[in-house]
Amino acid sequence: MKRPTATSPLAVRADAALAPLRARWALMSPRERYLSTLAASAVGILLVWAIALAPALKSLQKSQAQRVVLDSQMQQMLALQAEARQLAAQPRIGRDAAQKALRESVAALGAGAQMQSSGERAIVTLQNVPAATVAAWLGQARTDARAIPVEVRLVRSPVRTPAAAARGTAPQRPAVQLPPGMPVPPGSAEFMQNIPPAAAPTTATPVAGDARWDGTVVLALPAS
Repeated sequence: MKRPTATSPLAVRADAALAPLRARWALMSPRERYLSTLAASAVGILLVWAIALAPALKSLQKSQAQRVVLDSQMQQMLALQAEARQLAAQPRIGRDAAQKALRESVAALGAGAQMQSSGERAIVTLQNVPAATVAAWLGQARTDARAIPVEVRLVRSPVRTPAAAARGTAPQRPAVQLPPGMPVPPGSAEFMQNIPPAAAPTTATPVAGDARWDGTVVLALPAS
């Protein structure tokens, strides 16, 4: 492609268009020329920032935020992988041994926990058991007895006010329930401790560390 020469129509039109600007520039004082140059430089810098630098910085910040999220997800996956390998490395146990280990873990919960066996399932009834204790027990049941929670139905143990205690009744709170056959995901400790209490105008709301559970947990035992 040939470049326009000084005598080409394009060069002539460009020279004619720039002629008024040259004439005006020649009439400017040195101070006006300095201010015009400064203004043109500022506009040029602004255009470079808006077109090239700002989008690049925005993409960099977005990629850094995504990297933090991906790193967090990777750490969670590695933790789950390590837990899975640890469980897989443990020797297999029969159903009788699993029931025995599970009964021992339930007995450690105190009088507020009772266990019933029904074939491949074990039903544990909880009454006024601290949430942190339940969370730790679920982890112990999964490790020692190879028992996997498949159904959880728990409600907050109500804290009675004097008026409610005099009536001998306490309002019921909504249950936390998982569908049958759906196992409790890893990290059951956080799952149990972070469920918010339902509002109840006639009860005193306990703090998170004092939360207690009533309800049942169904666990699947290993095959014989």
